[in-house]
Amino acid sequence: MDQTVGTAGATTTGKSTGRRMAVPGRRRLLGAVAMVAVGSFMPWLDTVVGTVSGARGAGLWTFYAAMLGLAGALVPVRSLAVVQGAVLALVASVLPVWQLVHVYSMVGTAGWMPGPGLVLVLGGGVLAAVAVRQMATAPWPSRR
Repeated sequence: MDQTVGTAGATTTGKSTGRRMAVPGRRRLLGAVAMVAVGSFMPWLDTVVGTVSGARGAGLWTFYAAMLGLAGALVPVRSLAVVQGAVLALVASVLPVWQLVHVYSMVGTAGWMPGPGLVLVLGGGVLAAVAVRQMATAPWPSRR
């Protein structure tokens, strides 16, 4: 093994670069957090009268879930990361679907269509679910 001298004068062995190994699914979860956080404040419904912003309703809840998902992407404890990511996936998947079903039950399909924020949040929820599955099943790097 190679011995190198660090900046403090201590010798280290091995080929350590000083970086942690990547945890599987963490980058996907960060991408899902970004999608949900941005989509939460965009228009969720486009109507004849105008747009309905996500910030006026369920978008605030999805934004809060995105912040919890951010904590899940940054925490080094596997079980906490999986649970926090699962909460994000659940909230960001269920609330947009509920919104669509609720509007459809009120007025049918006439005069409205889903906005970009709703689609972005739903896509972020699906991406978070994929990330949680990957984080839960893939082996994590061991601590030294």
